[in-house]
Amino acid sequence: MEFLVRTTTGFPPHLTAEHLADLRAQERALAMRLRAEGVLKKLWRLPGKPGTLGLYDTRDATHLHEVLTSLPLFPYLTVEVEALATHPQELLPEVRNGGAAPVEVNGAARA
Repeated sequence: MEFLVRTTTGFPPHLTAEHLADLRAQERALAMRLRAEGVLKKLWRLPGKPGTLGLYDTRDATHLHEVLTSLPLFPYLTVEVEALATHPQELLPEVRNGGAAPVEVNGAARA
């Protein structure tokens, strides 16, 4: 099941630079493991914002919750989750094969 996950990071001022660097290194290592497992499909930065937008593929919402709460930065994250469902158009053979379906315009097929 795919989920779009938006995170916003907010660190309290008492965290030291060394502690933050350690947390970020742990987060990076876990993210790379999640990528290798096929759980984290894509990750984007949000320019000008302290957070990310990620595409996760998990067994279900409970599995996603387990993944997100395992993140070293989780205590400092605000998380928004949107479940994604496949659009019927994505099931068309011409879309699955990477081609565009011909569109009929004024009775004539156009690619």
